[in-house]
Amino acid sequence: WGALGSTNEATIGWLRHAEIKHGRVAMAAFVGYLAGANGIQFPWPQTLKGDMPPFAGGSPEAQWDAIPLAAKWQIISVIAFLELWGECALDTHYMKGGKPGVYPPLVNNGNMQIPHPVPLNLFDPFNLSKNASPEKKAKGLIAEINNGRLAQIGIMAFLAEAKVPGSVPLLAGCVKPYDGDSMAPFLSNFDMFNL
Repeated sequence: WGALGSTNEATIGWLRHAEIKHGRVAMAAFVGYLAGANGIQFPWPQTLKGDMPPFAGGSPEAQWDAIPLAAKWQIISVIAFLELWGECALDTHYMKGGKPGVYPPLVNNGNMQIPHPVPLNLFDPFNLSKNASPEKKAKGLIAEINNGRLAQIGIMAFLAEAKVPGSVPLLAGCVKPYDGDSMAPFLSNFDMFNL
C-alpha cells in the first residue's frame, strides 16, 4: 500500500500515464515552438475584430504575451476539457487496472458523449493503427516515450536559451532572447500579487 492508501499498481499506473502525457504535451510544445519561431501561423484572423496572430519578433514566448487574455483562456479551457475527458471517459482508469497512455475516443464513446458533433478522435483519427499487431504497438509506445523524453529536454532547452542567451551552446544565436517570465503565463495581463 502507498502512503495515501493507493496500491503500488495504481501508483505505477499513474507514473506511467504521467510520463506518456508529459511527453505528448512536450512534443506538441516543441513543434509549436518551432512553428512560432519560424513565423508559421494560421492564415485567418485570431479575433472577432480581425486581428491576425502576433508575430512579436519571432519569439514564441512574446507571441503568447501578445495574444488577448480571452484567447489565452480559450486555450486553457480546451486543455481543461481534454484533461477532464481523458480522466472521466475511460473504460477503465489507468490507476484501476487500465492501460496507461490510453486517451478515450471523442467519437462514439460509450461512457460519455460530447453535446456537439466531433468528426475525429485525437488518437488515431483515421484508424490507421486499428489492426496493428501488439508488437508494433509496443514498439510505437517505446518510440513515443523516447520522443517525449527528448521533446521535454528540447522545449526546456529552448526556454532556457531564450531566457539566458548562451546557456545552451547548441542553440546559441538560434533562439530569440525573451526578457519576460515563461513560467508566469498571465504576467503580461495582470499580476495578482502586484510584484
